[in-house]
Amino acid sequence: MSRSNRLFDLMQTLRRHQRPVPGPELAREAGVSLRTIYRDIAALQALGAQIDGEPGFGYVLKPGFLLPPLMFSEEELHALTLGAQWVCRQTDAGLAMAAQNAIGKIGAVLPAELRPALHENAFHVSRAPAQANEFDLGIIRQAMREQRKLLIGYRDPNGTLSERIIWPIMLGFVQTNRFIAGWCEWRQDFRLFRADRVMRVERREERYPGRRRDLVKQWRAKVDAERAAAPGART
Repeated sequence: MSRSNRLFDLMQTLRRHQRPVPGPELAREAGVSLRTIYRDIAALQALGAQIDGEPGFGYVLKPGFLLPPLMFSEEELHALTLGAQWVCRQTDAGLAMAAQNAIGKIGAVLPAELRPALHENAFHVSRAPAQANEFDLGIIRQAMREQRKLLIGYRDPNGTLSERIIWPIMLGFVQTNRFIAGWCEWRQDFRLFRADRVMRVERREERYPGRRRDLVKQWRAKVDAERAAAPGART
């Protein structure tokens, strides 16, 4: 591997982590010596990368620094186009447009010989089936970004309709179903709501407390605990 590619991969590794990454872990992932990692860190810092840390503590990359662009591999382009196609056909109109724009920006900087890989139709993703009461998931995403409460009309599996005030924290896409994870004020607990059972959505001006990412962690911990306690769960 060339030194420029190694530096790029090191940047990508640091970008994946929000906490300091120990030098030995970086060396193990890169397949090089720890001394080489120290030299590469120094080289990136000399290029202007704001990398905080020191040997024995770990390294963290502050946002805002970009290396000169390196070309994608064919498999990376396939992964990008497959992901964009899935977003276009399985999510909402806002994310679909964003995915198309992203692919357009990538295509604009690719050399001519690589551009066909973006449009060679090597994969197929089916479209999510339309729902009778389909609503714009962009409403949910905006409420999540702003941490706004939502008033929803929800029909349970027995057909009973109720109104709930929820704190939306995550959207899930499982096969053909879409789910909203959130705190339900009525149940005073985390709940999953199937989007096809949401009859109406009204955004509230009131923000829910805390940080959404912390609520996501609490929800995941609850799910993990329930799985561990379920009959037949591995120990």
